[in-house]
Amino acid sequence: MGILAYGSYVPYWRLSRSTIRAATGVGRGSGTRAVAGYDEDSTTLAVEAARDALRTSPIPAQECGGLVLATSSPVYADKTNATALHAALGLPQDAHVADAAGAVRSGIAALLSAMYRPSATLVALSDLRSGPSGSSDEARGGDGAAAFVVGDAGGGELVAELIGVGSASREFLDRWKAPGEPWSATWEERFGEDLYRELGVASVDHALKQAGISVTDVDHLAVTGLSDRAAGRLGRDVGVDRAKVADDLVDRIGNCGAAHPGLLLAAVLDAVGPDQVVAVTVLADGADTLLFRTSPVHRPRVRGVEEQIRGGTGEVSYVDFLTWRGLVERQQPRRPDPDRAVAPATNRQLDWKFGFTCSACLSCGTRHLPPQQVCLRCGTVDSMAPTRLADTPATIATYTVDHLAFSLAPPVVGAVVDFDGGGRFMCELTDLAVDGLAVGQRVGMSFRRVSTTGGIHNYFWKATPLNEERPA
Repeated sequence: MGILAYGSYVPYWRLSRSTIRAATGVGRGSGTRAVAGYDEDSTTLAVEAARDALRTSPIPAQECGGLVLATSSPVYADKTNATALHAALGLPQDAHVADAAGAVRSGIAALLSAMYRPSATLVALSDLRSGPSGSSDEARGGDGAAAFVVGDAGGGELVAELIGVGSASREFLDRWKAPGEPWSATWEERFGEDLYRELGVASVDHALKQAGISVTDVDHLAVTGLSDRAAGRLGRDVGVDRAKVADDLVDRIGNCGAAHPGLLLAAVLDAVGPDQVVAVTVLADGADTLLFRTSPVHRPRVRGVEEQIRGGTGEVSYVDFLTWRGLVERQQPRRPDPDRAVAPATNRQLDWKFGFTCSACLSCGTRHLPPQQVCLRCGTVDSMAPTRLADTPATIATYTVDHLAFSLAPPVVGAVVDFDGGGRFMCELTDLAVDGLAVGQRVGMSFRRVSTTGGIHNYFWKATPLNEERPA
């Protein structure tokens, strides 16, 4: 058992820590943190990471027997958030779908538990992290997602085989947040640091013993968790050479909570060769260590973690960041509020709304977006084939920049796009610099949150520009 395929998603936007310091007058450190866009949340980030994993998976989405979404920032309570991923990815109806939500440790727990499922399972780790204005949590937090298709090789080859697991748990009050509270509270950092270092060493020792190897056999060690100082010292504590300790990425994108061990693992797998031992340790309410041995299989990804980090060229101001987080309320337009999404209508159009599945005429091949029963070209009735276009690139035919329509990231850019192989659609563009927009530019579809009204999140697909850093 092990990893059959993996994917990652780092948002386009970045917030500089110097910008936070200039606005709040407190804080220190350099670098940037990744910021989910105004139309992104833990669900949409997970969809993008899962799509990335499925692109190179030897097991197609229709054959995945399970789906788990792990996050410490779920968009819904008392509702399974993973069902939105299930619909957006086109997984089979009989797939078991569940959430693993609440704590940072749920990310590594979901990945580990999925390894022992009887069928191939898609695990998505996604998180948005922040804290009070000017705090270390705000500056060093980050937003991102990773996804893994895990299971037995089933006649094929694993990207990485799980060879050892070690855990160490202990009840202590280091970080906590009561239901309904906006931020986590923390105890004095040195208290948690000492405990985490002890637990981390124990978890690594247990994993090495189970795998039947020594610490000198570890080729790469990735460490993350709730204590930066403990994570930074664990390599030395267990005797791993400093050159073998992977960059924790915090200076470049921040600590992405439940998703961060997945992002670190994906970054290491992007760069390592075959027959390498990779250790991933998470220090969160205890410690967990997973040991993997990479195989000769290498399925190159279009955009690895490094490319996604470099592609994050959108700079967001501190006020915009607070606005996107719902902490600053700006003047609303003199227009009616968006209508709340209606459950019966959403259910009827589920494949279109979540899966971006159009209808293609069986007689003349014309694609209809949204789906139609009657072909607009040849008039054939009820002779359509569902065709998913979420992963099909398109070209901008024309566009408009609207400075009057309300948006948390103005202006609103609408475009008419032509899909490869046929099909025209009018949609909104996101994650872009308006100055670089042009007719003929290539775009791809991205799952986004359109609006939130009455506590209901309305999801649909938008287009994002494709370029050298963001290819199709």
